[in-house]
Amino acid sequence: MAYSTTGVTLQMFKDQLLKGRIQNMSASQERFDSVCAKAREAMVLHSTADTLEWDERTGMPIAAGDYRAQQISMLRALVHELRTDAGYGENLQQLVEDLKDEDPHEPRVATVRQLHRDWQRDCKLPTALVEQISQATVRGQQKWDAARQADDFSIFENTLENIVDLKREAGSRLSEGTNQSVYEALLDEYEPGAKVDEIQQVFDDLRTPLVQLIAAIRDAPKQPDTGILERTYCIDDQRDFSHHVAEQIGFDFERGRLDETSHPFCTTLGPHDCRILTRYDPHWLPAGLFGTMHEAGHGMYEQGLRSDWFGLPPGSYASLGIHESQSRLWENQVGRSRSFWEWLYPQTSDTFQSQLEGVSLDAFYFAINTVRPSLIRVEADEATYNLHIIIRFDLERQLIDGSLSVKDLPEAWNTRYESDLGIRPPSDADGVLQDVHWSAGLIGYFPTYTLGNAAAAQLFAAASEQIGDLDELFARGEFRLLLDWLRERIHFDGQCYSGTELIERATGKPLNATDLVKYLQAKLEPLYGIAGS
Repeated sequence: MAYSTTGVTLQMFKDQLLKGRIQNMSASQERFDSVCAKAREAMVLHSTADTLEWDERTGMPIAAGDYRAQQISMLRALVHELRTDAGYGENLQQLVEDLKDEDPHEPRVATVRQLHRDWQRDCKLPTALVEQISQATVRGQQKWDAARQADDFSIFENTLENIVDLKREAGSRLSEGTNQSVYEALLDEYEPGAKVDEIQQVFDDLRTPLVQLIAAIRDAPKQPDTGILERTYCIDDQRDFSHHVAEQIGFDFERGRLDETSHPFCTTLGPHDCRILTRYDPHWLPAGLFGTMHEAGHGMYEQGLRSDWFGLPPGSYASLGIHESQSRLWENQVGRSRSFWEWLYPQTSDTFQSQLEGVSLDAFYFAINTVRPSLIRVEADEATYNLHIIIRFDLERQLIDGSLSVKDLPEAWNTRYESDLGIRPPSDADGVLQDVHWSAGLIGYFPTYTLGNAAAAQLFAAASEQIGDLDELFARGEFRLLLDWLRERIHFDGQCYSGTELIERATGKPLNATDLVKYLQAKLEPLYGIAGS
């Protein structure tokens, strides 16, 4: 007989303890299921708003703009209300306590951690402010498009001023109770935990060797003939060719599509619905092709995330720096490599026979790797690209801290381009109006491009060591091993690891600028015949 002093046997006590544990586990599971259901519900509305924005940028009649702004802002407000629901927050806070001793990278734990972080941020923003920002940015993109087509910043000026004011207010609210600056609080939406000083260090490590490399290239004895890329290339042929290349490198057209817009982007509207958009220039072949490869890189990341976790952190991208690492890797490390063109150039010359007649692979490869200061960021070469980002990084911080007014932005932009790149924009369209980001309220987004460049070079170097001769694979048109490597080390884990953790796990070292500098020097110095090769 079991020993007892109070009428409760030891076995009964054990049974009651086990029952309590089971009940607690059951309650915790119910809470987890509840927050996941709420998050998925919010994602349905969020992706519906994204669908309306995709339509706005691809085919919506101009006159429909005002009503579209109302539609999107209402949906964004509903999403915000769901994500700031008090009961939802209480469940998250209890789950944080329930799971505090569990593996932080396990999907359930990561889901709770990230949703709780987002809930804390979202609760700092009143629904009215979220709705105001949504309306202002939808109209802002419409005004930006009109101003760019008219080459007139004044059309956009007041709208941008309103957006900056609203984002400054949002940043002020988000930074409350943290050690973040107002700008860092906005940056945190795109690159969680990033600090301006850390970003500045990466930029500083890049700036000096890049400036030296660009100067050496400018005075180099060998220069490419870029005129071969400026011939008239039929837009219809470019569309078909870009579609073919995106498919060959791994973009799944059964779960995605390629369209056109005034500013290339990628958006995911569902677990099996990824939209990539590019633009074509009849007199500059690289615009459409490399724009497509860039966006396909984004798309392949989205398609590599776990669809069963769509709308939840394990099925969401880690950070925009990581996202950009995927797009830039496929655009540059793959798309501008000689081995890639050993495979693709015969197809290219067949597609564009009259334009490329008599043009050798060497001449074409040199042309697509030209380095020269230019006005347009999305068409910039690899060496000068980061200077474009540094300019935007500096200017948007000044807009937020108030040291630069919106009305003075065009002149500040032109002055920086003249001092940093040695060229002065002749127009607003080729200057301050060239990017859609500020009109969409994406302040804090720009630095992720250079973080992505550094990460792309670091990942590619690690993949080359671990997979073997990537050039041999590319020359045969084989890209699956690289994509699978990225899927395993970057895509699959979603937000179970931070962006910095993913890079260190995949490469064995923290993010730095070293591999990017080495990669650019190793490719460009031999091409231009300059010392150091």
